[in-house]
Amino acid sequence: MNPAQILAGRRILLVEDDFIIADDFAATFVAAGAEVVGPAATPGKALELIERTERLDGAVLDINLQGDLVYAVVDALQARGVPVIFASGYDRAAIPERYADIPFCEKPVDPARCAKHLFG
Repeated sequence: MNPAQILAGRRILLVEDDFIIADDFAATFVAAGAEVVGPAATPGKALELIERTERLDGAVLDINLQGDLVYAVVDALQARGVPVIFASGYDRAAIPERYADIPFCEKPVDPARCAKHLFG
């Protein structure tokens, strides 16, 4: 399944503090027909976007955002039933056990592969 079949019409929250990575994700997702919410470079900004955005179909989250961890954002998204994927340079073993069921794409990340893990 190609990214357009997976992402068309979906609203995706992008939480990433590296501009180049965020830009690559956004370009891939928009080209596939998704609407990108963000990117948010801090957990606080991500939480603001979650509160202000009525519909989110999924979220791609870096774990470490300028030294702050993203787990409060994960909790807020899970409370709304929004599917989440981690796109991070962190080692999978460093992620707390309660988030073990969240799909994980290790950096360098292929946005199309992340989309397949999130919705495929």
